[in-house]
Amino acid sequence: MSADDRKRAAVNFLRLAREGNRAAADQLVASGARHHNPYFQAGMPALLDAISAAAKESPHRESDVKRVLADGDYVVVHSHVRHSLGVPGAAVVHIFRFDGDRIAELWDVGQPVPADNPNTDGMF
Repeated sequence: MSADDRKRAAVNFLRLAREGNRAAADQLVASGARHHNPYFQAGMPALLDAISAAAKESPHRESDVKRVLADGDYVVVHSHVRHSLGVPGAAVVHIFRFDGDRIAELWDVGQPVPADNPNTDGMF
């Protein structure tokens, strides 16, 4: 699998999961895949369940991918995520580790976008 293929798979995983299409997102995940989000139980099924539930609770959720980087088996996706219309949202970075053509591990970190941001360079 090429770096571009892994980048497409990572972005596609995020899109499918945020749309609530758990079954399709699950097809991109390796058996026994792990995530490191401290707010959810271990195991990718728990994370996918939570993302799918959030999609139902926040149907106007938006995610704008700003950049995608690949290095070997790793892909990093930097996005602007908003849970509802008109809110500043958060800058979110997802780090994927691939095993072959499947996602084997996932980390995510986020930083709220301040409503009154003094940095004129912005966050993105």
